[in-house]
Amino acid sequence: MTEKDDPACRKRELSADATALYARVTRGERVGPEDGPALRELLAWRLVTVDPDLPDLPIALDPQEAGRRRLDDELREMAARAARMAAIPDVTDELSLHFERAKWRSGSGSEFLAEPEQVNARVGEAISQAETELLTAQPCGPRTREHLDAAVGRDARALARGASLRTLYRDGARDDPSTREWATVMTARGAQFRTLAAPFQRCVVVDRRQAFISDHVVEGSPKHAAWHVMDRALVAFIAESFEDAWRRADIWHGDPRRAVPAEGAGLTRRQREILIDTAAGIDQRITARRLSIGLRTLTKELGVLRARWGVSTLAALSYQWALSAERLTDGTDRPEE
Repeated sequence: MTEKDDPACRKRELSADATALYARVTRGERVGPEDGPALRELLAWRLVTVDPDLPDLPIALDPQEAGRRRLDDELREMAARAARMAAIPDVTDELSLHFERAKWRSGSGSEFLAEPEQVNARVGEAISQAETELLTAQPCGPRTREHLDAAVGRDARALARGASLRTLYRDGARDDPSTREWATVMTARGAQFRTLAAPFQRCVVVDRRQAFISDHVVEGSPKHAAWHVMDRALVAFIAESFEDAWRRADIWHGDPRRAVPAEGAGLTRRQREILIDTAAGIDQRITARRLSIGLRTLTKELGVLRARWGVSTLAALSYQWALSAERLTDGTDRPEE
């Protein structure tokens, strides 16, 4: 249907009959029954008014004023229509959450959980039934004190049933007092914690039979939306992703992040050279030969450097060196040894 065929569009135009009738009204001519449709148009446009005592002699009104009023009406209608159009995406997004939940729940081995309360209830129920193992990856920063307090009893009961509990945090969790206290208390009860500086995905795996992961499917879903995964192959894949991140993470017992060495305890030039070669994976014998020192001396220097940053492996030492601000200086103000 075109605009000309649309009655709503035709009402916005003034017909030729109405225009001719308006000209007659301005000349003081009388109207008859056959002028009814055209007269109704003029009345709708507020181009004429009718005296009840003289219905056949309409009075012409200023067309400029009528046009301004008509334009105001059209603008108000456009604004209302624009508001209705703007609300359409919000309505469809809200309905899509229900649609996606129903569509993905059936036959896929996974269920979409939109509301945080629903996610927390479902996770809590799964953990309360854990028998052998709980794997939890929390990359979104430290949890609130309320969340930690609520989890104490639940996780403690899982440990008492004989289930192992491993939790992975981002490295920044070491700076959070509540999380440090939580890790200290739960470590004493048998739980294990590690922290990882690199990114990893959020998940909860229960007995390697079910898992909870963040939503990456439903567009515009809430921040805390999740999937309850029950497909055995996918759960195994999620668990292996956790294990990969766990192997790369640092053991944590709730202790605070190790302090950065004091400004006055700078590196010697020889130590800097050793760190550069270690981070590059160069064989220690080559490094010792290049620096004209023995392997025993090199090993001693590496021990000093590991103690300086409080790490136990060369990989962790290389990582601390990569993060160190001293890596960006040339060390010319430091002595040789």
